[in-house]
This record gives sequence, C-alpha cells and structure tokens, in this order.
Amino acid sequence: MKKQKKRLGVLAVPLALASFAFSAGAAGPPLDSPPRGAKTITLIHVAGIHGNFMPRPNLRPLDTAEGMEGGLARLAAVIKQVRKREPQSVLVYDGDHMSTSAVSVYTRGQAMVDVLDTFGFDIYAPGNWDWIYGKERMVELFGNGRWGVVAANAYDEATGDRLFPAYRMIKVRGENVGFIGLTADRGLPAVPSSNEGLVFTEGFDEIELSIAELKAQGADMIVLASERGLAVNTLIADEFPDIDAVLSVDMHEETPEIALSEENGTPVSAVGWGGTRVGVLRMFMRRGEVVGHDYTWIPVTDQLPDPATAELVASVRAPFLNGPQFEEHVHPISGHVLDTPLDTVVGRVAQDFHRANFANGAAGRLSFPNAVLEGTSHNLFTDAFRTTANTDFAMIRGFRYGTYVAPGDITLGDLYSYLAAGAQIARGYVTGDEIRLWIERTISGVLNEDPRQWGGGWIFGFSGVSFNIEPMNAFGAQGVNVMVRRNASDAMEPLVEGDPDCTTTPEDLACYRVAGYWFPGYPKRIGAFRNAVNVEVLTPEARWVSAELVTDPNNTYEVKAPAEVVADYMPDYTPTLTSLGRVNLLTPFPAPVFGNPEIQPLRGVPGID
Repeated sequence: MKKQKKRLGVLAVPLALASFAFSAGAAGPPLDSPPRGAKTITLIHVAGIHGNFMPRPNLRPLDTAEGMEGGLARLAAVIKQVRKREPQSVLVYDGDHMSTSAVSVYTRGQAMVDVLDTFGFDIYAPGNWDWIYGKERMVELFGNGRWGVVAANAYDEATGDRLFPAYRMIKVRGENVGFIGLTADRGLPAVPSSNEGLVFTEGFDEIELSIAELKAQGADMIVLASERGLAVNTLIADEFPDIDAVLSVDMHEETPEIALSEENGTPVSAVGWGGTRVGVLRMFMRRGEVVGHDYTWIPVTDQLPDPATAELVASVRAPFLNGPQFEEHVHPISGHVLDTPLDTVVGRVAQDFHRANFANGAAGRLSFPNAVLEGTSHNLFTDAFRTTANTDFAMIRGFRYGTYVAPGDITLGDLYSYLAAGAQIARGYVTGDEIRLWIERTISGVLNEDPRQWGGGWIFGFSGVSFNIEPMNAFGAQGVNVMVRRNASDAMEPLVEGDPDCTTTPEDLACYRVAGYWFPGYPKRIGAFRNAVNVEVLTPEARWVSAELVTDPNNTYEVKAPAEVVADYMPDYTPTLTSLGRVNLLTPFPAPVFGNPEIQPLRGVPGID
C-alpha cells in the first residue's frame, strides 16, 4: 500500500496581504513564526522570465497587482530584500528565460544569462524554451553546472545519457534538502529543429528513482522544481507523497494563495511569468520532518530597481536600441538580419494588446476574451499573415509568452517579444478534413479532462476561422459551427469536408489556402499542418517563392521575419473590438480548483477527451 503523507499544517498569508504591492523598503508582509522547536527552510521561487528585461503594464482584470510590473532590476531588488531578511534561503529558478525576446534570441540567450548570472541561483530546472538553440548550446551554457541545473527527464538521443544531473542535495540550517528537476516532457514543438538529438520523458520514473536515491543519501526534505505545469505538478504531488513541496512553471498560472495538492496537501507554488512575481515558501522542519509551511506572494511592482542590475540590463540592451551602440544582429535559427532598432514605433493599438486574461474573468476589461481561447495579440498577428499572404485563413500557435501593450504606440520590440522564434511566413493548401482534425486536436490539447494529455500552449490563434466548443460532443465534433473565410468572396462560410486531392485540384471547394509559420527543415509544414501542398515562402521583396527552391542548397533567399510582416501591416491596421469572439466555449468554465483565478482550467473542461 502506498504511504500517505500527513496533511501539512499551513500558516497562510491572507490574500489581502499577499496581493499588496509592497513598498520599496519591504520584501513582503510580516511572516508567521514557525511551530515551537521547528527550523525554517526558505525557498525563493522565480520562474518563466521569457526574455523580459524591462517592466510592462499589467492590464489584466482580477490580477493582484496594478501599474507597471516586472523588470529584472526590480526582480533583483526583491530577491536581495528577501535574502537579507533570510540569509540561509535557497533561490530556485524554474526555466524559460533564454527565449522569446529579440535581445535574448539574437544573442542565443547570452544577454539574459549574463544578467541572471548575477542573481546567484542555487537550483535551476530548464524550461522547454531554454532548448530553442539546440542540445549543444544548452550543454555549452549549463554543462558546467551553472545555477545548479537539474533535469531528470532530458536525454541525449544518441547515447541515452542524461544531459544534466537529475537532482542535487543542499544542506540548509543543518538539514539535507534534495532538489529534483524536471524540464517539459514535450520539448519545443514550436521550433522543431530545437528537439533534434534530444529525448524528453514524462519524468515519473525518474522522480521515483531520484526520491529513492535522495532518501538513501539522507535527505530530510525533497523539493521538485518542475516545468510540467501547475495542473500536472499538482497530480505529481499526489502521486509521490515523499515530495514535500513543488515549485512549478510552464502554464504561467499564479498562486497568490499557494495550491495544496488534493490528496497529500503538498504545497505547490506558481509565480506566473516575465519576472513579475516572487514566491517565498517557508518550510518548517522538526527532527528531520516537515511539520508545516507558510507562503508569501510578492508582486514585483513598485520596488526601487537594483542599480547594478539596471546598469547591466541597459548595457546588454544598448546594441538593440536607437543610439550610437546600435548594431545589426543575425538570427541564430533563421539567419534573418535585424537592422532596425527595437524601440522603433511601428504603429498604434487602440485597445489592450496581449493574450493573458484569466478564464474566470469574462466580465473584465472591455469584455476581454479568456487567454486560453484567444487574445488581441494573436488575432492581430494572424490578420497580418492572412492579409499579406492573400489566403483564406491564417494561424499561429497559442503560445503563452509575449508582453502587454497599453493603448497607444507599439514598437518593433513589442512584436518581437511574441515573434522571435526564427520562423518565416509561408502559404499553401490544406483540406477541410485537415482543418477539422486540427481544431479537434487543439481543443483536446488544451481543455482535456486529463491534463497529462495537454500539448502545451493554448488554443491556436486564427484569422478567417471561427468555431464554438461543445464539450458534450465526442472527439471529432467538439468544434461546432466551424466557419472559414473564403478569400475570393471575403465571406465566412461553413467548413467543407471531404478530403479531395489538393495536390492536383487546390481550387476544390474543400481545399483552403492557409498562411502561418514555416521552417526550412520542414518544407511541407505550415503551422500545425504537416502536409500542405503548393507551399510558397514570403521573401523581403514581397515575392512568394516555392518552398522547394528556398530549401534547395544551390539557392539563397533572404528571410522575411514574422515581426516584419506584422510591422508592415500596422499602417493599414484599424484596431476594433469586433475582431474578438473567434473561439467561444458554449459551456462555462468550471470553478477554479485551488481558489486562485486560472487562465487555463486546471482540471480541464468536463466532457472533453
């Protein structure tokens, strides 16, 4: 019989205090005292920075902070304040830091690593986006044990060897604390080349073995730092009662009130993304056993920036901004040359621009859509792709990262915070049957009742496609009232299915022309469609060139970056609220599982399989 963990005593910080925007001289509200005779082991949790160096406006209703938030200089100040108060704390970073902003991507992550090196992380579990530059780059940066890297479920495909240690032991106040690390189990589907030579597992077997080895080595407490996402990590906490705490990342969910796993009561912390939140989890130990915990939630908002970090951030960003230090940069994946400063204004937006709204806040700002379904950012991008490519519809993966832009000017750097992955834009033909399958998969991969079946990200972004979601229908019919825009008529029409041979008759009624992300190593793949036909790639001269010619080693074509496609579209863009409502759920989302607002329902939507 599996041993059950005794439910921990919780000294909870009230939400009213946890959501307070702390002053520059404070690192959190007063903390409760530990039980009599207990030691305090403090875990400082940071996660999912995603290349964000600077503060951004917080535009989400129901959120716990207002005004500007984040920024590495403010984040560093918060960490230093906590460490000053509790000098024997352990600083843990859950990954996803080296990607998704131009400054980070065009330096292959070096700019972000240079700044974060000064933070003094003790433990680091890589995120899936940290693998964007491939296996060799990850080993180059972290093979020496930088930041105490741990990743139990990442392997070299050729040798079968684990790339980094599965766990590490740290002695804190005389107690042996073991840290197990998990990266994502799916690698990085958005950039297929990044997964070459790598194998990722779910990590359950590795957790079981690591727990046994840590206990044999005398571990008094075991902590899991995991990129499996809050939904799965709470299930892991129930599966393994010997895990005493979980520090979670990936879904960008937040736990102002710490989540307690339903079976064992294990505390699970999630601190959003972008360096905008810090979680301080204090574990209380007596005679080698955990006897309770408390949790402090710190929004990174109005703290005075750390001067040294601010200076370093300015230094690494200077070559990308207007001024004498600006220089051209070559993208490490696409070869695109960035020759325009990132602070160049490319247009204006008339409404909040992001994809981050909570699922339980439908009555929020401007009736903003739930991020798991859609967002103004992804809608604009796909509108730009569809218009530029002159296609029936366009698509983009429902990635969670990016930034928030208040109504007003939008810069090239704002666009790159979403669109820096190294793709190009292509167009080609797919069948109605393929569209149907893709819609069903994106629904199930986001709202399935079993979080272990999720594919990462949210529902794809669309232009020229709309549908409703009916959870009570069987797979294959959960996307209802599917409408696709016909470019010839500029009218939305019901999806036509029937699977004709688009190779010979691309103008058939059940063939549709799509625009989306394309990578040279996968000439027939456009976004989620792996077998598009008549694929053409956009060049900087606004020419559409056959994918076969672009991938021919005897030909050389310059690259048109997606951010540039959107920037070129911005002068013709008329932002309105009518662009929302492309994806609608016919059944309300279930109530939050752990009491905090959720972006993605953590136990899915009943009926969706």
